[in-house]
Amino acid sequence: MDALAVVLERPGQLALQCLPLSEPADECISVGIEWTAISTGTERLLFEGRMPSFPGMGYPLVPGYEAVGRVRANGFGFRKGDRVFVPGAAGCFGEVRSLFGAAASHLAVPAKRAVRFDEALGERGVLLALAATAYHALRSTGEQKPECIVGHGVLGRLLARLTVALGGEPVVWESNPERMAGASGYSAVDPVNDPRRNYRLICDVSGDASLLDSLISRLAPGGEILLAGFYSAPLSFSFPPAFMREARIRVAAEWRPEDLIAVRDLIDNGRLSLDGLITHCEPAASAAEAYRTAFDDPACLKMTLDWRACA
Repeated sequence: MDALAVVLERPGQLALQCLPLSEPADECISVGIEWTAISTGTERLLFEGRMPSFPGMGYPLVPGYEAVGRVRANGFGFRKGDRVFVPGAAGCFGEVRSLFGAAASHLAVPAKRAVRFDEALGERGVLLALAATAYHALRSTGEQKPECIVGHGVLGRLLARLTVALGGEPVVWESNPERMAGASGYSAVDPVNDPRRNYRLICDVSGDASLLDSLISRLAPGGEILLAGFYSAPLSFSFPPAFMREARIRVAAEWRPEDLIAVRDLIDNGRLSLDGLITHCEPAASAAEAYRTAFDDPACLKMTLDWRACA
């Protein structure tokens, strides 16, 4: 079987190409993809050629790790027609690299990586990976919840919603006025208008490597900064202010399978909403334009590609 896929041929050059799918390995399921989402973090770094050395790197490549589709045949605990979330399908396209390989019309995916979810969630299911990333970051801090979250993009909003669902009361910093709206159960403020300097836990999801000094200056003694974004540039900070506060810095890794199941259950129980986070959707045939919008339009929180016409 062939699949239509987004291919980054080299930095700055993107195209839709018809690629042969590799022969499915044992215990793989075939999934017809309905929607994929564009990551303005990792995929932008790949598009701009700024991604640090990473397993699977190299061009040409098929990007994407946020996909929703339907299982095409019974097997391995799934039934034909089940709607599943797919976090990529590395190694699916032979000589064309996959990092993470989900932006395509059809995928062969190890069954253990696909997660069935409520039919009613529809295209919002593409957000499960980001929700799991936010949940994993929260889980790494134990009982302590972020009091300040830096960045009001989709990951920041999910982190804030989860913090509220788990009993926290965060404030979210956002300096772009176009992204200030949409807070629900928490407040979003410009950091210049926040005088507080005794935060016990600040979670940064901005991906801005230059912020550490300013974040450290807002900590209480013994406070902690949780780095939950993805940073393409080296991070550094001035030691004396951190020394005076005995500051701690923690890095949150990407999500684990148990995090994905946990957020799915929170959604099913009505404790976490994914509403209002997908702001743009384009047909897969318009992928080049969709990627430009996702990367360049601050009003675009999350862009999805609709692959249903490519079935």
